[in-house]
Amino acid sequence: MTVESGYAEFFGPQVPRTGDEGQTPTFALASAAYRDNEAEEILKANSEWHKSEVGKPRIKLFRPNLGEAFSRAIIDRMLGSGRAPLIQSFGTQPQVVVEHALAAHRIRRERDNWLTAVMVLCGLLFLPGLLVWLLVFQIRTTMAKRDDKRAGALATALLVGVGALAVLFLLRMPFTGFWAWYARAAVVAPVLGWFWAKQICERTARDLRERWDSLLSGSSIGAKVPEAVPSSPGETAAEQLRQSLARLSAEQQSNSVFYAGPKGILGMGTRWGSWQLAEDLVPADPGREIHPFRSWDVIKAIHDRLRMLERGPLNTGGFPKPSIRHWIVTPVGENATAVTRPEGTDVEAYQVKQHAVQEICNKQQFGAGDRHYLGVQWTLWDGQLVITMLITVTVLHETLRIEVTGHALGPVHSLFTTKPAAKEKEVQKSIKFWETRKIKLPLVDSDEVVRLAARAPLTKYPPLLYWLGGKLTLPEPFGLRHAWADKPWRHRFMADDALRAATPVLRVVHSAAIKVLEENGVDTTKFGSRSSSLSTAVQEATPSKADLYDA
Repeated sequence: MTVESGYAEFFGPQVPRTGDEGQTPTFALASAAYRDNEAEEILKANSEWHKSEVGKPRIKLFRPNLGEAFSRAIIDRMLGSGRAPLIQSFGTQPQVVVEHALAAHRIRRERDNWLTAVMVLCGLLFLPGLLVWLLVFQIRTTMAKRDDKRAGALATALLVGVGALAVLFLLRMPFTGFWAWYARAAVVAPVLGWFWAKQICERTARDLRERWDSLLSGSSIGAKVPEAVPSSPGETAAEQLRQSLARLSAEQQSNSVFYAGPKGILGMGTRWGSWQLAEDLVPADPGREIHPFRSWDVIKAIHDRLRMLERGPLNTGGFPKPSIRHWIVTPVGENATAVTRPEGTDVEAYQVKQHAVQEICNKQQFGAGDRHYLGVQWTLWDGQLVITMLITVTVLHETLRIEVTGHALGPVHSLFTTKPAAKEKEVQKSIKFWETRKIKLPLVDSDEVVRLAARAPLTKYPPLLYWLGGKLTLPEPFGLRHAWADKPWRHRFMADDALRAATPVLRVVHSAAIKVLEENGVDTTKFGSRSSSLSTAVQEATPSKADLYDA
């Protein structure tokens, strides 16, 4: 997909408003688009189930940094035409992250346009000298990346030696006439171009780092993004971008999710607890039959009672208002690399219609097919913790089963919350050599200038650049939030919040279900006893890997 031309721009706060859910993980993930670390840094954020990959470059001079690789990967994966379905990012606003990826890509593209002009004027016209200098820097980069400490000194000595040879070549030129002057220019022009390119790179680096720091500081810095509304019928790129962003927002609101075995429900996290109440349906009056009812009647009563969770007899704070939704859960394999969303007349704008949800709840309880779950979800800690309790009701023969499961999605990895650090290094003092001092390093060093200048002409041809320098491969099925989520159990208060939510939800679910059973002439004695037993057990809830069956 191309979203790089044919549109206007505006500067505005493309970030969540104060008080919106999901600010912290949204800003943290968006900041990755502006970073200048090595691309391999993102591998530190890999989890047990979701692993990114960074392709090895064929030529190290063309390797991307973290921000370049992340922006390209996010734009291609989330806005590409014909893209695969995405997993919802609960507790996050993915459109904001995509807008910042577009903004960072736009800033770099403007820089690359200037660097391309420098390469043409100071490099392409003097190609022999450019190739020699690039070869020297490629060898130097390869040597400097080695673990041997002497390799760095040797790499610097190589550059100094080549510089001395260049000066000697200028002074004792073996040619005369036009070719002598051309040879001198071929040696000098790439060096002058390097100084020019350094100014361009430093200006852009400062801008990117300021945006990175502002996002993590909670500033309302806006993303410099293209207009999504075309101003004329011919602006196909703007129209395509508008449709892609609209599709992204619609898919984020979908009520269809996927269960990937031990990975849990994608986007909601692994299942850490499960409580089941299953008893026979026996008439309360032996001489009368049970009034006919369906699973949906029980689910509807539970839904109505869950809406009262935020209320309590004491004014002690308690639960914030939860999100209560009916979910259609599709099973996928543990190692599935793609998912397929439900389609057909019962689906509109990624939403399974209400009558289809009700039919699945009542009929698809055994064998193949999607299943229905009622979910109550809290987004806490400014979006860093997503707690989801899922309820399903099944009736097989004369047995009614009510199952409550707990899912928890933790904070984004700490890699995304680190602010830009000043580039410094420690050196020994000249007199008190047993002491050290810190000296500031340039924001963009000589190797980085060469790398950016060499990549600039190829940024208009991404496939070739990927082939030469490698790219970031995102974990599939991909969703922004769960791909880089950490476990919540290492944070004491987050773990407490997840565990505390189980008891009141379980009791509300059981009391609502038992009331429906009583109204329909069912003997609830055994249901009440079993509910009391579960109510006692849930008070000692501890997180476990509930989807890893020991069989």
